[in-house]
Amino acid sequence: MSANDQTMEDQPTVTNIDNEEQQAHTNETTSEQAGEEQAAQSTSDARIAELERQVEEHQQRYLRAQADFDNFRRRTAKEREELAQYATMKLITQLLPVVDNFERAVTAAKQNNDFEALSKGVDMVSRQFNQVLEQEGLKPMESVGEPFNPEYHQAVMQEQSADHEEGIVLEELQKGYMLKDKVLRPAMVKVSG
Repeated sequence: MSANDQTMEDQPTVTNIDNEEQQAHTNETTSEQAGEEQAAQSTSDARIAELERQVEEHQQRYLRAQADFDNFRRRTAKEREELAQYATMKLITQLLPVVDNFERAVTAAKQNNDFEALSKGVDMVSRQFNQVLEQEGLKPMESVGEPFNPEYHQAVMQEQSADHEEGIVLEELQKGYMLKDKVLRPAMVKVSG
């Protein structure tokens, strides 16, 4: 065997050792990568579980808020209905004494056949009735002699007048009323033409 042959025999042994080291290094790297991937997977799984828990928590909050809102809507609808149903209670309570006095006036007039007593009783009831309406904000409109205003007046007749210029209310055929600052009923009027 020559020296060259011997060197050749030694070389494969060195190459085998290098291959084994490289294989061990590759296995070690693969194990590290697998460990890192497993750790990353565990972290991802934990993150997913946390996000799912948060989604569930938010879903529960949403459902509670929706239920609270539905209850609020039902409660306000009921309150609005009750308010509409009993809105006139105060006014009617104030009008009951007027009704009582009117009944007394009619009864007294029937018993005594006294027209003057009936007239006084009806006048008293009328004043009391108007006082209650005024307390609630009802005011009669003054129309005669005023310029015609379609927001406050409804012209049902027109008449030529030498005493008034055109567009002046000459006569009030039906009284108009304001409730606070809003027209409740326009006055029906005769206007100069």
